[in-house]
Amino acid sequence: MSETLGRNVNLYTAAQALGAATPPIIISLGGLVSMSMGAPHELMTLPVFLFNLGLALSTLPAAFLMAKLGRKSAYIIAGFMALISATLSASGIITQTFALFCAGTLLAGYYAAHVQSFRFAVVEGLPKEVAPRAISRVMIGGLIAAVIGPQVVVWTQDAMDAQYAGAFIGQAVLVLLGLAVIVQIRDSGPAPKKAKSETDARLGDLLRRPRYTIAVAAGVVSYALMAFVMTAAPIAMVDHGHQVHHAALGIQWHVLAMFAPSFFTGKLMVRFGKARITALGLILIAIAGLIALQGLELAHFWGSLILLGVGWNFGFIGATALVAEAHTPEEKGLAQGFNDFMIFSTVALGSFMAGVLLNASGWYTLNLVVMPICALILAVMLLLRRYPLQPVEV
Repeated sequence: MSETLGRNVNLYTAAQALGAATPPIIISLGGLVSMSMGAPHELMTLPVFLFNLGLALSTLPAAFLMAKLGRKSAYIIAGFMALISATLSASGIITQTFALFCAGTLLAGYYAAHVQSFRFAVVEGLPKEVAPRAISRVMIGGLIAAVIGPQVVVWTQDAMDAQYAGAFIGQAVLVLLGLAVIVQIRDSGPAPKKAKSETDARLGDLLRRPRYTIAVAAGVVSYALMAFVMTAAPIAMVDHGHQVHHAALGIQWHVLAMFAPSFFTGKLMVRFGKARITALGLILIAIAGLIALQGLELAHFWGSLILLGVGWNFGFIGATALVAEAHTPEEKGLAQGFNDFMIFSTVALGSFMAGVLLNASGWYTLNLVVMPICALILAVMLLLRRYPLQPVEV
């Protein structure tokens, strides 16, 4: 690995640690801020929904901007948008303006869409044999972010007269530190124009391919169910007598569980197959729902969230690998773009419905919904075994 490429890997790892700390802050506090402002119960998770919606809607514009200006320039623009986002959120809390706070979380999704691409950016220009090591290094950044985000919530809880506002000031500081890292990245510049064969790819051809559609469905369900439960969990914990810092720490353990298995998930997929590991992830998500149904003690909430994180890791990473094998190189942009759009659009919807269902029917009912959805996808995967999830011939 050259000195320049090695330097970029270290910089992207640091940028990941700082940039990926934003979602845990918003997820931990979004519903609690809504409660403190007296928002209608059915709108408790609206800020988190808007964050995920912003992420979903920004996926394709972010890709376009990176292709047009180069990754570094796009990341710097996203960083300045994130500063505006944190300012809006903090101002909304200080002035008790719910709409202003929601505008801030919506805009934060634009920054998150760019942070999502760090794992792809880090391997650009690297030889294939060292690319996995680079991705693993960035995953370490995700682990660090899982600690930083919730700890910012805990450290700043009483830092200002307006409760929770300090966490979003802390978010702005993290963005500034991230920008200081990003400006040091050596960028390759705008991407070259796509070949004509790549622009000829058709979505209909992909959707008629069972191995592609079930892989997308598995990824969508793994991510959406995780977000569905995770969004509601902090509100449910506080509603049932637990402290705010317990809710923040629950999210911290959950996010750690999301990233920590990544160091061996690849080895498990090589040994047992990508489809089996994906199915195992869905099973673990369903078991997490069962744990949540056993009681309302801290152990039930934290145990469920930890297993939910591990299930997401296996289900989402396994499904991502299956998607990558279900299209030709010419279809890569369309196949992966549609996959990400479906995932984050469904995540946005799930985070909104979490608040609606939690208010209407409660924590137990919300977790009951998880199991039949997992069972449905598992059943479809079994039925479609006659369509081997193998690489498409080029």
